[in-house]
Amino acid sequence: MGILLNLSSHYNIATILNILSYIILGYNVIFTSIKNITKGHIFDENLLMSIASIGAFLIGKQTEAVTVMLFYQLGEFLQDKAVNNSRRSIIELMDLRPDTVSVEIDGKIEKADPKSLKIGDIFIVKQGEKLALDGEIIYGNTYLDTSALTGESIPKSVGIGDIVLSGSINTSSTIRVRVTKEFSRSTVSKILEMVESAQDKKSHSERFISVFAKYYTPIVTALAAIIMIIPSIITGDITTWVYRGLIFLVVSCPCALVVSIPLTLFAGIGCASKNNILIKGSNYLEMLAKTKEIVFDKTGTITKGNFEVIKAVPEDIIDIAAYSEYYSDHPIAKSIKNAYNKSINSNKIESYTEIPGKGVQAKINGQHILAGNKSLMQSNNIKVPEVLDIGTIIYIAKNNHFYGYLVISDELKSSSKEAIASLNSSSIVTTMLTGDKGEAAVTIAKKIGIRKVYSQLLPHEKVKILEKILDKNKGITAFVGDGINDAPSLARADIGIAMGDIGADSAIEAADIVIMTDDLTKIPLAIKISKSTMQIVKQNIVFSIGIKFIIMFLSTIGIANMWLAIFADVGVALITVLNSLKALHVK
Repeated sequence: MGILLNLSSHYNIATILNILSYIILGYNVIFTSIKNITKGHIFDENLLMSIASIGAFLIGKQTEAVTVMLFYQLGEFLQDKAVNNSRRSIIELMDLRPDTVSVEIDGKIEKADPKSLKIGDIFIVKQGEKLALDGEIIYGNTYLDTSALTGESIPKSVGIGDIVLSGSINTSSTIRVRVTKEFSRSTVSKILEMVESAQDKKSHSERFISVFAKYYTPIVTALAAIIMIIPSIITGDITTWVYRGLIFLVVSCPCALVVSIPLTLFAGIGCASKNNILIKGSNYLEMLAKTKEIVFDKTGTITKGNFEVIKAVPEDIIDIAAYSEYYSDHPIAKSIKNAYNKSINSNKIESYTEIPGKGVQAKINGQHILAGNKSLMQSNNIKVPEVLDIGTIIYIAKNNHFYGYLVISDELKSSSKEAIASLNSSSIVTTMLTGDKGEAAVTIAKKIGIRKVYSQLLPHEKVKILEKILDKNKGITAFVGDGINDAPSLARADIGIAMGDIGADSAIEAADIVIMTDDLTKIPLAIKISKSTMQIVKQNIVFSIGIKFIIMFLSTIGIANMWLAIFADVGVALITVLNSLKALHVK
């Protein structure tokens, strides 16, 4: 009798300890599941774990019930820690903003919050410090390390009057900078905002997982109930079949998919950011992997946009051309004014009108001047000779009679040939759109390996050509431009990619992806990052679903136990999270 009392006492103590342990470990899980039920969110991992562990208690598997909750909580902790560390490391890749800025107050240099500075305020940047805001140098000369923004390893020489961007590092002398953009609108703030908000635009994979989890969880719950009830009625062995159903519930939690897929895509965006490629959303990252054709604008994208007059017929035509282009900010107009290299008396210019996509007309010293392409001449019924020179041809007419022409050349970017070769080798069709005449366009295309060329296009015609390409293609079509002149095409394409000039608001607004440098090889790199990221997404989906389905089957036939179920839930989730981090390190 004494032995029985001791056993009974021991059993009661063990039960009490198990109950206390379970309450400590599982109260928040049960409370969360009840709270979610009241909000209409019935089927989630909290409910599945609550049912499974309470059920284990009711059939006498107390130790296993406590263990399930222990490992679930441990897994959630490790999983959250891994996810938080990953997100923090991704954001730190682009965290270029200093927390403070130096300002002069009553003759003393003090630290201030960059957010407190307004446009027109002046701040001081010493050697080795980062610029907190965009601004104009008003004192001093120095060299800036802009590699984090542009990827350019050579320090940039700047002085009074130069515009400088936040995130740059002052490597030489102290400078004073007048704020031109408030902190929230600074270059670095915009970059970080893009990276941090990229997950707002969900990819197809993320939407699939959300829908999958929505229907998957109630289905597996119903299957678990069937496993518990029907065989119990048939065999009369309630404990065995309830236990198997509970194992089925533990295994079925979709945590691995729900956590790892968004994390993988976020890691891919972080990897791209580290390589000076800003992707606005995981949907664009996923679309990149499916790209079938890339359409390039020529000027400023394939070429540098640094125009130079290489021929003038007759020689004195530069005078007329420079005066007629005086009010134009177009790169070609600037090259003509640079070639003239003399001061212009604007009083001689009586009128000036810019004709989009064609050129300009002006009245200079009483003479009517037309300067532009062949289309401008034809629209004014002026016959011009066929010029065979390679380059952009600017025709000049005086008083509605042809006077002469200029040949203007644009230098190819050093990265163009390598980038196009890489895309061609990946079976991606490359296409160029340009306003240049046919011979010049074909010559450039052959030099760098572009497969299709559309020439002599006006700006609105480029959009029409792009629309035809989009209608014909079954896959994704991307458009690459400078982000300022090509805004309509950037917006119309499946993916708009803006090149360089990260300080331009229009580039960031119009494009889905912004390349922070003028290096075209970043485009095939972005596609490689995209494909690698999507490969990891597929690995996580196949691995997590495959393991769960196998152990679900094993639990139904009585081979799997609760320990294996815990691995299928917690272990698989941790493995997929760790696998997701590979997306950060695509070379």
